Amino acid sequence: MGRELLAAAIIIGVGLCVAGAGTHLYQWRLRQPAILRYDGATVFASMGHLVMSFFCGPYIMLQMGWNHEENNAVTMGSALVSAIVAFGWAFVTGLLIMGVYVFVQH
Repeated sequence: MGRELLAAAIIIGVGLCVAGAGTHLYQWRLRQPAILRYDGATVFASMGHLVMSFFCGPYIMLQMGWNHEENNAVTMGSALVSAIVAFGWAFVTGLLIMGVYVFVQH
């Protein structure tokens, strides 16, 4: 059981690393904040925003959970819900990325 938990932690770590790196790269390159969206001027822009939202979503969700409320405090509920969603999402993203990596290597 220890190996399975370690494999899951590695997959989540890969997903979060790709999400964080992709978010910062997107914000650096396009000079606009990365947010979850699917709008765009053209169909290709919409698809680009959708792909960015899928791969960068876990990191964006973690940032959304740490937003301050009106009295400059972080609520525990929003932080926990965003962390659970982000880690589950990072597992799916990491599994996809590691699957492609293993497929390309063999």
